[in-house]
Amino acid sequence: MPYELGPVELRTLGALIEKDLATPEYYPLSLNALTNACNQKSNRDPVVAFDDTTVRSALESLRDEGFAVFVSEAGSRVLKFRHRLSERLNLSLGELAVLSVLILRGPQTMGELRTRTANLHSFADLDALQHTLDKLAARQPDPLAVQMPKLPGTKELRWCHLFAPMPDVPEPLALHGAAASAAPSGPGLRERVEELETEVKTLRELSHALRRDLDELRSALL
Repeated sequence: MPYELGPVELRTLGALIEKDLATPEYYPLSLNALTNACNQKSNRDPVVAFDDTTVRSALESLRDEGFAVFVSEAGSRVLKFRHRLSERLNLSLGELAVLSVLILRGPQTMGELRTRTANLHSFADLDALQHTLDKLAARQPDPLAVQMPKLPGTKELRWCHLFAPMPDVPEPLALHGAAASAAPSGPGLRERVEELETEVKTLRELSHALRRDLDELRSALL
């Protein structure tokens, strides 16, 4: 694996990519804006509480890796920062959107990625998203994403980025006694329950995102 970024570097890089795609009018970011983006409570897993010093140190590490650059804009005394992933790795907007979500939120299913990249890049359908994931996984000499082994008791496969070691997949737990009798009877029903739970979670997050967008539009019009 060519890249092994730490948690702070990953959060900083993911936040830079996200804000580049979601709010280009406010990009590049000041240190204060970037720290707030890292500590954002929505669309982050886990939620963190970095200070400016921690983020600045991560930016220096990312600059050494060629993933970030410090920007001095004409007429401004505030130093700003932007990522260089597009130039460094020749990535498309769709690839950047996928990597941003994987970096900021951890391993994701196809359905979760489709929903959570909606405000960053518009994929025509799941086939377009699959094509983007396949391109990231097939990059030579260094893949940037990989499909993970299936989690015990789940149907959908998840994807993760490769800017850090792939997360461990937990071993299946044996069920005993009442827990075993309460479990869905048969693999077909169990998989369907998992699928429905994922769909409900995805629809709930999409509803929250749409409500946020509507509130912002209403505020802009008042």
